[in-house]
Amino acid sequence: MITYIIIAVTVIVSIIGFSNRGLFYKLSLNPYSTIKKNEWYRVITHAFLHGDYTHLFVNMFVLWSFGSNVEHIFEMLYTQGLIEHYELNYLLLYFGAIIFSSIPDVVNRRNQYMYNSIGASGAVSAILFASIFFNPWGKIYFFAVLPIPSILFGVLYVWYETYMGKKGGDNINHFAHLWGALYGVLFIIAMRPNLLLGFISALMNPSF
Repeated sequence: MITYIIIAVTVIVSIIGFSNRGLFYKLSLNPYSTIKKNEWYRVITHAFLHGDYTHLFVNMFVLWSFGSNVEHIFEMLYTQGLIEHYELNYLLLYFGAIIFSSIPDVVNRRNQYMYNSIGASGAVSAILFASIFFNPWGKIYFFAVLPIPSILFGVLYVWYETYMGKKGGDNINHFAHLWGALYGVLFIIAMRPNLLLGFISALMNPSF
């Protein structure tokens, strides 16, 4: 349910932002304004904006594909007495990833008043990697066609985002994706450290 609410709000705000450029720039992550003008809300609000319908669709499709599953796993962990307040933990996973993946830009680009960043990719990456953590040998469809183990997809994802981040030139914040992915894994471990043992056990016992 939380996943669908996040998707709905993001779609609404993004579509409004397509035509309302004043709102678009007011909510985007501008590190200069964030620090110099104390507009810290931008660290969160930029994740509800997207550059175009393709950008919006890809992020929301991935969130829809994996978010409900992660949310369900959190609920199961709650019913088993392994975690408390599964709804709160899910929100901390998603919104914490938004903040965590924004920190490098806020710090490193604080004097670049023309720089702006938008999109939920950091948070979506956290959800994706949380899903991989819980089921490393599950199937993810590479290019929406070829089924491969999720752990392999995760490795390819990290390699690609690192390569493209260093290469640059495509106007995509690849390093925010990586920070979000890292946060997703670290959050799960911090939430319930014993889950790391479950991940290692699952990883060592592949099931296809």
